[in-house]
Amino acid sequence: MLNQTKPDPVRSPLLDKARAQGIRHGYFTRTGGISEGIYRSLNIGSGSNDNQALVAENRARVATWMGVPASHLLTAWQIHSPDVIVAHEPFAGERPKADAIVTDRPGIAVGASTADCGPVLFADSQARVIGAAHAGWKGAFTGVLENTIAAMESLGARRENIIAVLGPSIGPQNYEVGPEFVARFVEADAGNNRYFAASAKPSHAMFDLNLYTVDRLAKAGVTAEGLGRCTYAEEDLFYSYRRATHRKEPDYGRQVSAIVLETE
Repeated sequence: MLNQTKPDPVRSPLLDKARAQGIRHGYFTRTGGISEGIYRSLNIGSGSNDNQALVAENRARVATWMGVPASHLLTAWQIHSPDVIVAHEPFAGERPKADAIVTDRPGIAVGASTADCGPVLFADSQARVIGAAHAGWKGAFTGVLENTIAAMESLGARRENIIAVLGPSIGPQNYEVGPEFVARFVEADAGNNRYFAASAKPSHAMFDLNLYTVDRLAKAGVTAEGLGRCTYAEEDLFYSYRRATHRKEPDYGRQVSAIVLETE
């Protein structure tokens, strides 16, 4: 599968329904690129230590699949924040620091780069407004999902018409956290206890980031679902920061999830 020469992203059946309205999306895997070693093959991580010429070619392949020039595949400099930017045109110079991008401009693909955190793609096919958010635990906890919805509304979207789908991210069976992590969530809302299960390690717990993310989206008033794909477990398809850390590897690749309003 890693020998494929073209990307073959995972798709959401829910978002695929928006294709009739000219909205294209893909949760890209690590297949279809040219990177080697620990980065094989479709590493789009410009923040990785991979050969940046290879990263640029990988990003160009993603852009081609999305139907846009490489310059029109936009990902932010992600900082695990609740911050969202509105994109009207390709970025000039250094990428802005944020964790979500929304747009109403055809021909601009907005994306989220991940390696365990949750990539969430948003679409209001009636208003033709789309978004992409990088939602790790910190971003989700501090409001990046709700802020993305609000930014889409500023462009004319209606939250009751927004579809939001969480793509491949680390599953609860592989996301062990410490007591301070659990306390942070439970102190914020006692109901958050439901997202934690017992761990084999004393005083630790297994965290269900997927369910937490989808529940926050649903509470915000959008139609939400998760694909239920685990980046840690599916090594042939996805990069994983935590898996690389457990193996004491020096670095890790990143996959991208993107969505675009196709031009007429």
